[in-house]
Amino acid sequence: MIIKKYQAATEMEAIMKAKEELGKDAVIMNVKTVKPKGLQRLFKKNYVEITAAVDEPSETKKEYRTQKTAKSDFEKGKEQTAISMIDNSEQNQPEQNHSDKEVRTSAIEERLDNLAQLLERQMKDSQEEEEQNLDQNSKMVKLIFDQLLNNEVTEENAKEIMSEIDDSGSRLQLDDLLASVYQKIVLKLGQMKTIELSEDKPKLVFFIGPTGVGKTTTIAKLASKYKLEKKCKLAIITADTYRVAAVEQIRTYANILSVPIDVVYNAEEIKKSIEKYKDYDLIFVDTAGRSHKNTEQQGDVKNLLEAVRDFNQEIYLVVSATTKYRDLVKITQTYSDITNYRLLFTKIDETGALGNILNIRMLTKEPLSYTTFGQNVPDDISVTDAQFIAKQLLGGSE
Repeated sequence: MIIKKYQAATEMEAIMKAKEELGKDAVIMNVKTVKPKGLQRLFKKNYVEITAAVDEPSETKKEYRTQKTAKSDFEKGKEQTAISMIDNSEQNQPEQNHSDKEVRTSAIEERLDNLAQLLERQMKDSQEEEEQNLDQNSKMVKLIFDQLLNNEVTEENAKEIMSEIDDSGSRLQLDDLLASVYQKIVLKLGQMKTIELSEDKPKLVFFIGPTGVGKTTTIAKLASKYKLEKKCKLAIITADTYRVAAVEQIRTYANILSVPIDVVYNAEEIKKSIEKYKDYDLIFVDTAGRSHKNTEQQGDVKNLLEAVRDFNQEIYLVVSATTKYRDLVKITQTYSDITNYRLLFTKIDETGALGNILNIRMLTKEPLSYTTFGQNVPDDISVTDAQFIAKQLLGGSE
């Protein structure tokens, strides 16, 4: 893993520098505005400092250290790429209530401080026989490892993360170790993939997943944002005809938003509905919740997807952050023949341990997208915040 800082007058310029040197796969870890201190503040302007990282294959690390990055396609389009990164950075800012997030972030940072203090106390305490044979680095690594386990990161994933931390034998500073683990988690969570508008209309957005995870409410939240904030021409199709109140629930949301809604019962009917809305920007498709234990029911969803495979589409697997890891594994296995879906986690406000978000991301390799944290429409949804999750995993469960 290569981690570097870049400074420039603007955020765009700093991102361009990072992309030129580290390549298009570089992840922007942190962006901050730096104010000159002391007398310098009278003569120098504020500047932007970003921290960027790239997780390169081992065989390319030596090459990176010995030669400068060659000019690439990125250089030809670096201005567009930089603008895109700025847009993504703005898009990825959680859209929840600012005061609520400040409270949550403050609580997490306080737990991080408590963890650092606990590490320092344990490093000083060498009375226990179990710790007598551990060097200082091992003590710190073990405590952070345990912290990940407490937040329901699997032992396998926690070992993978900790094994990739510098083990050169040099004595690590506590802050450096925590920063390395934090950055590794952010890299593991990856770049978020969200609904993207395109000229190829209409784009079908399918929401699939088990029962009771909040698919219909999530659709209402996203429909509100794209209809009211982005001014998209949007329609809704529901194939959730199994639950008695499901159709009426989604119809109520559609009426409030003044968007058309169709109810379909099979693959042929969905084709006809799509033809009606061929000039629309987005068509959200609500599917019936299916138990991961009932493989026969899964066939209905697969038939719908197969019927519209020639259309421009995105698929979101909606799962609850409160679900047990072993059940999440079975759910993802059930949908394993549906490729290129995106993970959408609901109910993160109902659990203090977010390890399963990291676990399922590492298991499936599919990108994360949105998280929801309440029933309020359209407020309680945002693009998944990798930095928030990393802090939560290191800061302790609530």
